[in-house]
Amino acid sequence: MIKKSIGLLSLFLVPASASAAQGFAADGGEIGDLLGNILIFANDILIPFIIGIGFLVFVFGMFKFFILGGANEEKKEQGKSLVIYATIGFVVIIIFFGVINLLTESSGFSGETIRNIPRVDIP
Repeated sequence: MIKKSIGLLSLFLVPASASAAQGFAADGGEIGDLLGNILIFANDILIPFIIGIGFLVFVFGMFKFFILGGANEEKKEQGKSLVIYATIGFVVIIIFFGVINLLTESSGFSGETIRNIPRVDIP
């Protein structure tokens, strides 16, 4: 009796699930747009900005090590630690960049531009 009721229930659910699948867009809809926009923002804006900050920290560490720390061992140690932290930061950023590119390529968002952003046309 239970098997018959489960079989009968599944006959009613299959057409409902098939019709529900037709309501979704093939590109992921709004969630796909949101995910694509996040990935593109991280890949095109966020990662280069973080790399720029890391480069400035690296240069400042080199400045502290060589110029300010000429005779001062404490300044040399501070500069050395900044250079080490900047180098570790570069490695983490490159790994993050690789993960973002992996997600972008595997999800089909490569070559996409950010969608659904209002534009202002100035005459």
